[in-house]
Formats: sequence, structure tokens, C-alpha cells
Amino acid sequence: MSVNMKRLALSALSALLLISLCAAIPAQAAVPKLDTIRVAMFLQLPGKYTDTTAAATFSAAGGLSIGLRTPSGVQKWFQTAAGSQTRFALDSFKVKVFKSSNFASAQAAYKRIVAAKGAGYLTSAAKKGTIVYQVTEGTYATLADAKTAMTRWATDADLAKLTAGYKSSVQGVLRLETPAIANKAAAVTTMNSYAAAGLDAYVAVRASAAGAAVYSVMVGSAADAAELQIVKAAAAGVAGAATLKQADAAAPYLLLKNDHAVTGKAESSLELYSFPQAAMKIWIESLAADPIKLTERSGRTYRGQFELSSLNGAMAVVNELPFEQYLYSVVGSEMYATWPAEALKSQAVASRNYILSKGFGFQIANVVDTVLSQAYNGVGSERQSTIDAVEATRGEVLMYNGKLIEALYSSNAGGMTADATEAWNNSIAYLQAIKSPDNSSETGLKSWYRVVLSSGLIGYIREDLLNDTGSTTAAGSKIMQVNTDSTKVRQHPVIQDTITLIATVNSGTKVTVLEKTIESNSMTWVRGPYKPEELLTVINARVKTKIAGPIRTLEVSGRGPSGRATEIMANGTKLDVANPDAFRSTLGVQGSLPSTKFQIDETAKVAMIGGGSQQRMKPNDSSPVYSIGAGGKTTELTDTNLFILDGKGNLRAATKEPSFRFVGTGYGHGVGMSQFGALSLAQQGYDYQYILKYYYKDVTIAKE
Repeated sequence: MSVNMKRLALSALSALLLISLCAAIPAQAAVPKLDTIRVAMFLQLPGKYTDTTAAATFSAAGGLSIGLRTPSGVQKWFQTAAGSQTRFALDSFKVKVFKSSNFASAQAAYKRIVAAKGAGYLTSAAKKGTIVYQVTEGTYATLADAKTAMTRWATDADLAKLTAGYKSSVQGVLRLETPAIANKAAAVTTMNSYAAAGLDAYVAVRASAAGAAVYSVMVGSAADAAELQIVKAAAAGVAGAATLKQADAAAPYLLLKNDHAVTGKAESSLELYSFPQAAMKIWIESLAADPIKLTERSGRTYRGQFELSSLNGAMAVVNELPFEQYLYSVVGSEMYATWPAEALKSQAVASRNYILSKGFGFQIANVVDTVLSQAYNGVGSERQSTIDAVEATRGEVLMYNGKLIEALYSSNAGGMTADATEAWNNSIAYLQAIKSPDNSSETGLKSWYRVVLSSGLIGYIREDLLNDTGSTTAAGSKIMQVNTDSTKVRQHPVIQDTITLIATVNSGTKVTVLEKTIESNSMTWVRGPYKPEELLTVINARVKTKIAGPIRTLEVSGRGPSGRATEIMANGTKLDVANPDAFRSTLGVQGSLPSTKFQIDETAKVAMIGGGSQQRMKPNDSSPVYSIGAGGKTTELTDTNLFILDGKGNLRAATKEPSFRFVGTGYGHGVGMSQFGALSLAQQGYDYQYILKYYYKDVTIAKE
């Protein structure tokens, strides 16, 4: 849905002339209802959503209950200590990349795996009386997949330097298993006896016939039957080995390992429980009704319970909780909790509608926790104001012609919402283009100057870092002076430390002003300029029909009712994308463009009239350009940047070679409710029903 461009300083806008809307009319159709919601934190759905983790770490202030979820209910297997962290991962084929008795060496190899985007694990075990640290990688469904991965890591030059020629191998899921053991402590003792013989051995947890947890020990990590026979022969000398039988990998189990990935220390570890890729669901509850912390989701805490399973070869992590409580967090994640109550209520109803219209949109979950669905950041985003907004509108939904609507919304509509056709090529009666009071996002922001340095470089400097000299250029452009050492000249009018600086200048440096603009925000923004090769790379990565480079021209050739781009031509060829909203990512060199409501500044596009009124258009005409000085001397213009003064005294920065700058308004797809628009309307005294019916045409508000 949307990405909120949140800010703290907000003030009321002047009144906006709005059309008169009718009061809510009770809907006659049945209002949909959802008691609980399933939110996927990590999930692998190729082509739709992929965000995976090698392991998931949980904790709660009062401890956790760990069990198995079955169709008949939850089997509670064991509990964890208050505040302790417990990790979970899939038990699958893995590549054993390295092992060493030196923790620093093993940790260095583990960090290389993670840096190279591998699913790394750092565990330890006692082997023949020595602690051995082992680095493994991957969650592979088959032996063939693991062997392919092993080849990848074997040819990683950086890893090879750290592992000093260690020969990697594949770990499998075939093991031998002891009969049931009385308790966990006894199982640890049995495990140590096999480890003393140099074997891989693990404490395992299974369910008894009555559903309670029972312990055993699993020996080995064989990749095939032949390797398992080798394990069996090696275990024969250990007391009790005659009772070993091949473990049933299809029956639910948890396999315990000592994990050092989170602690990063040799002397401390967490318990890591691995579960099979078979149809098994781990169920995690808080013992004391405290929220559950998930370390891999930025350490956020969540209401409800967690279910872990395997889907498409990766671990799926799903948070299940009461639906209305989910909205407590969504409202606080999508809007500032300090915004007016009526704006928060409008968000609560829109978010409720959005979810109810989606069903099980992600196979085993209703939604995901990112802005692909709605931002959901757990308990930390809840405030009393967001809870009150949800409770005040509990069960209320928006209907059109007796049917639930898809209540789309975005952060900022840029002054006018988008018609649904402008985003996805389909017309929806209640999603039309209307004016939206979105300037509240600019309240309190500083202005920036677009300036030219003596070197000819062009960039932005914030207004408080410049003083007016009172002088101008011969062309009438203002000359200003930098007042602070190490002032950064930025590519865009906003602080973005991830974007390379244009330059750094010191106090006293004089610059020529090209224009003044507000700091980039969710209402008004600038991106670029981008080089042709940069745009060609991102465009051809996303369009159906590739563009033959280099890109010389790029122009908006079609716009919708709100002014958003619906067709774009590159080198005279239409960009073939799935829908107009896809232009945001298709043209996004340094991340997606904020919206499709933009103008393209083709910096090399210049029309020139010479002698005899002959017209030339660059960059179509690539022949040289000359200037004639006051003394009649003719000089070829070879500088990278050109500055053109039109007949009205406006100075434009052009370039010799093509580059492209996007100057736009709005943030998000723009369809439906604008969140900053809702803020402005609430500040003007309008209630949430008015706000909703302003943005969603001809809807009614119904309650279950």
C-alpha cells in the first residue's frame, strides 16, 4: 500500500472548497467479518513475495511455550526461560563450509557467508573432548541443490582465504535415533557419549502418543543411505548403539544445536531448534501474555502467536493475532499517532477494508507485514490514539453498491489523487481523480538552492548554509556565498547520505543560483539527473521489450486525468510495462521514483535558431555548437554543462550530453485516500466519515 513520509511538525491548512457529501447510509448486504488475521513476516512465494531468513529468534519477558500445531489443537512440548532467546530453522540439506576449534576463524567464515547473501549458521559441538565450531550454509530441499551450492562456495575466493583449503561437504537429513530418553538432561548425557566418538549427535524432541514432549538422540547428518551406513559403523563402539534405528524424518521433531550467530561469542550460545521440511507447524506462545519479540524483524514485538512452517523450501514465519488488534499497529505504522483522531479513524476503516477485500492473499497468510500489503510494525507502533481510532470504528467498512470496496490509499497524492486507470489500467467507479490537500507534508521544511559551482558542477545547498552577496551575474542570476566549512553539495534537495555528493565546499565559496525549491518530501521531490546508461540498465531490466541504447530521448507521451504518466517513450519507442504504476520502478535508478506524477527534464534537449532562422534540435543533431563572443571570436562549446538564457530572463541548466532529471509530486500510487490529505481535512475539522466519502466516491459506511 503506502510508505508514510512521516514528520512531526504539522499545522492547519487554509480551507479547501469541497463538494457536499451525504451522511452514511446503512448497507443492506452482509458486512464481512474477520476474527483473526495471519501476517507473514518471512515467506517465499516466487513471483509474488520473497523475504526469507536463515533462522528466526524469539523471546518474551515471561518466557515462551513451544509446541506443535495440529488440526486437533496445539501440543505444548516445552517452555523457555523468561527473557531467554530461542532460535528456529529448517532441518534440511546444507553445505558444511568450514569447521575449526578456533572460534574467530569460524566466525570470520560465517560472516563471509552472510556478506555473500548466503543462509549461514554458526554452531558448536563437543567432539572427542574438544569444542568444534561449524559453519554451514543453506536450506536446500534436495541433495542436488546442496551440491550446486557447494560448488558456489568452493569457488568463492574470499571464503577460500578464510578456510585455508578446507574441503566443504554436504550435510543431509538421514540419521540414526535412540529410543525415548527420560528427560532432556539424560538425552544430553547420551548425546555426549556419541560426540566423544567424533560423531555428529543432537538432542531431539518428539511427541509421545499422548502429545507430550519426549526426548531422544539423533546421530549423524548423512546425505544418502551409503553415508548413513558409515555413521552406523562408526557408532557401533558406543555403549547402547545396538538400539539405534534409522530416524523417521517424516514424523515431527525438533533437533537441538548450540548457535553462536546471535551472541557472536565463543563462550555463549543460544538454543537452535531445527524442524523438518515435512508438513510440520511449530506453535509459539507467550507464557505471560507479553508480546513476543522477533529479533530478525528489527527486534520488534508482536501481539498474538507465531507459527513456523516450511513453504517452497524456505521457513515461513507467520504472526497470528486478533484482527482488530492487528489494526492497532497498522494505524500507528501508516500514520503518525499524533495526527488528529479523525485522520486516524479514516486510516482504521480504510485498513480494515483493505484486508477484508484481500482474503488469503499469500497462500498461508492474509497479508505480509511490509508495504506490499500494509505497514505492520508490531506493538511498538501502537499508541492509545491508534487503539482508540480502531475501537471507535470497530467493525466499520466501506461499501459500494452493497459490496465491500478495496480501500486503496497512498502517502501523498501530490495535489490530486489518481484515477484507477492511471495506476493499473482498470476503471473502478469509486476510485476517481479528485483534488487533494496534500501540502501539509511541506510544513516547516527548509528551502534549497540549486547552484552552479565555479567548476561548472551543479547541485543543491540548503538555504541556511548560504548568504546573499547582493551581486548578480551579467545574466542577472543571484550570486550567493557559502557560510560554513565542509558544506555538502547534494544531488537532490534533501539530506541523503546514501547518495554520492556532488562536491564539498568551504566558507566563502561563491555560487550562482539557478532556482530555489522546497526540500524534497512526499509532496514535492526531485530525482536525478541520471546518465543514459544508468536509465538503460534499469529500464531494460523491467520492460517486456528491450530498448536499444544509448538513450537519447525520454519523454512522457501520455497522461491520465490527474496528470500522471500513462505512457513514456524512450528513443521514440514506447516503454512496454505491465501497468502505468510500474513506471515508478522502471525508471528508478536509485530506488523507485516516488510517484508517476512527474515532468522529465531532458537536460540535453535544446532548440537553437541560427542564421536564416535555421533551427537545430539537440541531441537529435549531434554536430558541434559554437558561440560568438563580444569581439566576434567563434568558440566551440565543449563544457559538460551549458547555461541558456531565454527571452524572459530565465536561466536553464542544460548539458552537452543527454541526462534526465525527474521533478515530481506525490508519494505512492496515488489511488484512493491520500494520508496527508486526510491529515489536512481532519485539521480543518472534517470527521472521518466525510474524509472517507470524499476520497471514495459514492460509498456507504456499514457496520457488522
